[in-house]
Amino acid sequence: MADLSDFDLDFAYGREGEVLVREILTGGVTVEVKRDRRWVETGNIYIETAFYSRSTYNWIESGLMKTKADRWAFVLEGLVIIVSTDDLKKAIDKYGRPISNKIEPNPSKGFLITINDLIEIQRGN
Repeated sequence: MADLSDFDLDFAYGREGEVLVREILTGGVTVEVKRDRRWVETGNIYIETAFYSRSTYNWIESGLMKTKADRWAFVLEGLVIIVSTDDLKKAIDKYGRPISNKIEPNPSKGFLITINDLIEIQRGN
């Protein structure tokens, strides 16, 4: 590797990013897409983990707890953030603040995190 220039290393690094985006856009990677209407005013992203079933009168795992997607994409106005499902779970474990959404007709439970929480997980913090 000592013979490689900065250009060669940067090119290879950039190429890895291109491959990842191509896989996401062409179906090589499964992506669960979420939007959060209140993100702009709160700075938080809501991650659902359970919903209340009116038929069984029980909380049932959902959202992050049941996803089969490789990655989650958050569409936040003109910004899209894509994170691996594993890293999203790490962010919830480390930074998540539990919350109950009591809005009828679909009560749910989950966690609030910030975009910075996702960035910190990516940094390895």
